[in-house]
Amino acid sequence: MYDVITVGSALKDIFVDTGLKEIKKGKRKLIAYPSGYKIIVKRINFSIGGGGTNTAVGFSRMGLKTAYLGKIGKEDSSKEILELLKKEKVEFIGKQVEGICGHSVILDSYEHNRTILTFKGPSDDLKFDEIDLKKLKTRWIYLASAQGETLKTQKKIVEFAKKQNIKIAFNPSEYEVKLGIEGLKGILNKTDVLILNKEEAEMLSRRNKIKEIFESLNKVGVKIICITNGAEEINAFYEREIFKIKPRKVKVVDATGAGDAFASGFLSGLIKKNNIELAMKIGLKNSQSVLREHGSKNRLLYWREI
Repeated sequence: MYDVITVGSALKDIFVDTGLKEIKKGKRKLIAYPSGYKIIVKRINFSIGGGGTNTAVGFSRMGLKTAYLGKIGKEDSSKEILELLKKEKVEFIGKQVEGICGHSVILDSYEHNRTILTFKGPSDDLKFDEIDLKKLKTRWIYLASAQGETLKTQKKIVEFAKKQNIKIAFNPSEYEVKLGIEGLKGILNKTDVLILNKEEAEMLSRRNKIKEIFESLNKVGVKIICITNGAEEINAFYEREIFKIKPRKVKVVDATGAGDAFASGFLSGLIKKNNIELAMKIGLKNSQSVLREHGSKNRLLYWREI
C-alpha cells in the first residue's frame, strides 16, 4: 500500500543560462534571440524533471511511501530517470516503450525568469490499458500536468480511484485549465485537493476575485483549493473558510520546479498533519528552497529539514 502515486510526465531537463536581459513588450517580457546568430551561453546543466517525477521525489523525501506512474522510453535518458527514482526510493509502476523520453530545454534570462521548450514524448501517451490496476493500491493519487492520451487516462484513473476510496489531488497546468471547468469536470468533481497558481485559477474559473474563484470551484465538488501567486499571498479554501500566508522574499536562482515543490509539500503536510495552515507553510518552505538552486529536485527538502 502506497501513501501517494503520482501520475504525470518524466523528462530530461536541459538548463541553459543565456545571460540575456529581458525585453518588455506591452504586458509581456520577452527573451529574444537574433535569427541567424550563434550565441555563447554562460552555462548548461542537466537534470531529471517533469511534474510526475518532481512530485514523486518530493513526497518520498517527506517520508511518504511513493510510486510514479508514467510512460518513458528505453534510451540512456530514460535509464537515468529510473536510476533517480530508485535512488529516491520511488517505485516505478509505469510503462517503458522503444524510443526517447520527453525533454525540456529551459532558457534562463539575466533576471532569472525562464522560457521552457518542451517535448513531452511518451509522457503524454499513457493509455489506461497499459496500467496494472493491481498496483494502484494507495491512499492518494496525485495528478500532475498531462495532455493527450495521458489526460484521458487520468480521467479513467479518477473513476477507478473513487470506487476504491482513493483520494485525488490535482495540479493541472495551463494546457488543461484552458479546457475550462466543463472540460475537466470528470476530474474536478472527484478532486479532494486542487492546487493552482492564480493565473491558472482565473483561467479555469473565468473569475478574477479569489473568493469568487473558490466558490466557483467548490461548487463543482472540489473540497480543498490552494492558489499560489509567485511572491504574493497564497490563499487556501476549505469548508467556506479562507486561509492566507505571505511568502518572505528569497533570492531566486531558478524557478523551475517550484510549483511542484509547493504541491508536494502542501499535500504531504495535509496527509501527515491534517492542518491546512501548516501544510501551506510546508509547501512554501519547500518551494522557496527549490528556488535557490538550479534544477527541480536538487533542493527538495526532507521531512527532518522541514
